[in-house]
Amino acid sequence: MRTNGTRKPSRKSDWPRKVSFGRESVAVYRRQLPSGGYGFMVANYSAGKRRFDSYPTETEALDAAQRLARQLSERQVVAASMTNGQASEYAAAVATLKPYGITLTSAADTLAKCLGTVHDLSNLIAAVEFYAARHKTLTRKPVSEVVTELLTVKEGRKQSPRYLQDLRVRLARFADTFRKDCCDVTTADVQAWLDSLKLSRQSYKNYRTVAHLFFKFAMARGYAADNPVSGADKLKLDGGDVEIFTPGEIRRLLAAATPDCLPCLALGAFAGLRSAEIERLAWADIHLAERLIIIGKKIAKTPSRRVVPISDNLAAWLTPYTQRTGTVWQGTHEGFYEAQQATAAAAGMKWKQNALRHSYASYRFALTNDAGRVAGELGNSAAVVHRHYLELVKATDAEAWFAVKPEGQAVNVVPMMSAAG
Repeated sequence: MRTNGTRKPSRKSDWPRKVSFGRESVAVYRRQLPSGGYGFMVANYSAGKRRFDSYPTETEALDAAQRLARQLSERQVVAASMTNGQASEYAAAVATLKPYGITLTSAADTLAKCLGTVHDLSNLIAAVEFYAARHKTLTRKPVSEVVTELLTVKEGRKQSPRYLQDLRVRLARFADTFRKDCCDVTTADVQAWLDSLKLSRQSYKNYRTVAHLFFKFAMARGYAADNPVSGADKLKLDGGDVEIFTPGEIRRLLAAATPDCLPCLALGAFAGLRSAEIERLAWADIHLAERLIIIGKKIAKTPSRRVVPISDNLAAWLTPYTQRTGTVWQGTHEGFYEAQQATAAAAGMKWKQNALRHSYASYRFALTNDAGRVAGELGNSAAVVHRHYLELVKATDAEAWFAVKPEGQAVNVVPMMSAAG
């Protein structure tokens, strides 16, 4: 036997053995294994119920038994010296744990292990709350099905066709990547997806916004525990340098454009319309006889209606289309941008993002030197015009820009008067 740290020589008749320390004794058992060897087990009552801890060798089992006996003995010494206040705390702790069927010793051991990982009680609570949120009862539903449900809800709420089309395009790419349940998508997954798209800062922001909307919808319906997009990188839009086309470049683009794409390019270049406005614009909104374009509230980005003048060269580009009806662009939203890229490639150029509108603003401001008028035509503020387009081009460049016309037609360049002016 082992008493207070001393060990007797092992004999076959010694089993089961007891290792003692102070008033505590721990039993060690030897069991023959199917292989013919022996295994050793220590009877452990430290958690209030007996369990057997297995060890491969007699030495390891006896050492473990000695440590356990010492721990149990030391606990009894502490218990004997407890004050009334400490005893009350102990009793309260036991009562708190009773509904969960956990002993104070087991709870303390578990807490110590957790703190060894998170190092702070507040961090431990936060970790538990995070775990609870991620493992609460959820309805498992594939991303593709939630995308369909979201679009159905948006359609039922009479969202604009342009907005719905944008959602369809972006969410289709999202669903094609995430072929799993909503609740299984992590922040790391979303970040990797956004990075893989290799987008401009503005497009990155647009895709991130749609993904955030998707998970907000999923959370409200119990398909996701949290919004993984919240932790994805946010990119600051600093505007960057304003890119414009030269008169020679716009001439090449128009020469390479297909009949369906050409009026869209001309409206962007010589009227400054936004791409989204061109996609929503109808031929009925273009009044060639009066030389103006009506941008209504349903077309404009802002809620206010505006009137844009038609220059002589723009009229020349649009005249062959006077018999057309319906929308100016009759393709899809995605097709609109594909057509721009294809036109630039056919012209042997690289497409410049938003350069048609930037070009119009730059050349128009240089031609009129009237920020207020140009801002009214663009649908933004005079401050924006001054900040981005002041002295970007020369007046002679502006004259050349508004002289770009179909081959064989002469265009006199004069400052255009807006309908409002």
